[in-house]
Amino acid sequence: MSAGRLERALLARRDAGGKCLVPYVTAGITGRWPEHVTAAEDGGADAIEIGLPFSDPMLDGPIIQEASARALGRGVTVAGLLAELAGVRATVPVIIMTYSNIVRRHGYDGFCRRLAGAGVSGLIVADTPVDEVGPPLAAASGAGLELVMLVAPSTKPERVARIGAASRGFVYAVSTMGVTGVRDTVSDSVAATVRRVRACTRLPVLVGFGISNPEQAAAVARVADGVVVASALMRSVLAGATPTDTRGEVEALRAAVDSAAAGY
Repeated sequence: MSAGRLERALLARRDAGGKCLVPYVTAGITGRWPEHVTAAEDGGADAIEIGLPFSDPMLDGPIIQEASARALGRGVTVAGLLAELAGVRATVPVIIMTYSNIVRRHGYDGFCRRLAGAGVSGLIVADTPVDEVGPPLAAASGAGLELVMLVAPSTKPERVARIGAASRGFVYAVSTMGVTGVRDTVSDSVAATVRRVRACTRLPVLVGFGISNPEQAAAVARVADGVVVASALMRSVLAGATPTDTRGEVEALRAAVDSAAAGY
């Protein structure tokens, strides 16, 4: 199967000796959320992950839960958010992160077609295990989307191999057991998890969950192909950060992962 837009973008960064940066924005967190998406791109993102707000985000910690609750409190809908997203100026790939209940409610095929129509390149259905990936993978592939799958530190080797074979775009390595959130340190298990995934796939391996500042981003990027940063950015937006502030935070993360690529 030929590489999609997301995979091509991340491979281009990796194969040129660089490290990938994927910031996250909760759709609908404020009325200006599309401006935060644009700001993340302007700050140096290789791709942008956008979370659809959900009432029961089981893999997300307090910050993303609050971001989702704030968005839902504003009365947002999936249709409305995708319409707003379609109007965003984004030249880097966009990845939608969501949960299986939302996808099933809209129907796998219809949901994926709507994402593609909004200009989305990738999809993460965070609570779908590899044993149940057939329907969303088929629907995503049929719509031209790349379905990104997650590997945890506890994932058994045979399942890592299956995930590596099924995933598209990149493999998302979870830094630690537990939910997303801001943490003081990065788990020592990251390097081992990345090695196990790399043994099973040629895709870029990006690490997320708990990467809270540029120093941690640089440390993780030294052992992985890149990082996903979510809670730290949304904490700032919840506290009133403007799109200009978001751009500054992403620029700092970009400089940090670039320093890791350079060996500093």
